[in-house]
Amino acid sequence: MKRIAITYSNPAKLPPYADAIRALGAEPVPVSPADGLVSLDGFAGLLVSGGNDVNPSLYGRTPEPRTHAPDDARDSLEAGALREAFDRDLPVLAICRGMQLFNVLHSGGTLLQHIEGHEMRPPDASLPAHKVTVSEGTWLAKISGRSELPVNSRHHQAVSTVGEGLVVSAVAPDGIIEGIERPDRRFAVAVQWHPEDQLRFAEHRRLFEAFLAEV
Repeated sequence: MKRIAITYSNPAKLPPYADAIRALGAEPVPVSPADGLVSLDGFAGLLVSGGNDVNPSLYGRTPEPRTHAPDDARDSLEAGALREAFDRDLPVLAICRGMQLFNVLHSGGTLLQHIEGHEMRPPDASLPAHKVTVSEGTWLAKISGRSELPVNSRHHQAVSTVGEGLVVSAVAPDGIIEGIERPDRRFAVAVQWHPEDQLRFAEHRRLFEAFLAEV
């Protein structure tokens, strides 16, 4: 069974990611800063999960009042894992915070440190909050088979300047970037929403299926 590294910091938020990987026939291997991941040897792919804000110092900014306190240990763990995955061309799926770090690790990539109206936490985490428009010719378009996707939303930060070499794959009606990809890799897809909570919907399940098909 293929082993997928899942980076995380809060154990309470891990199960949906692990369950999604397990449901589609791979073995989820949780990796936290306490584990001190040194190498992706033995892993077939990398899933970078959601969580608190990326330290603004990584994209040359100072923290704003509503930016979370930094988690430098997690930033270091995930930055190292992402760089190794890119170097080795291992499949990558990055979600929410994962997408934001995915962006800032590429030259010029920056974030908006606070946006209003996107953080929604209904009791049913699978419920959509808004739609995104999917860019033609992207992995996301090919995977979903849709020009629009209904997505959930619980982020207060977002991509500002897109990092060098990345393409935008999804945009919300208000212009917030909701998906980015690195087309020069086998599979390197990042989304701002939480598809692990929407696995019961075919278009979101297909994102995990496509990721695992490449491992």
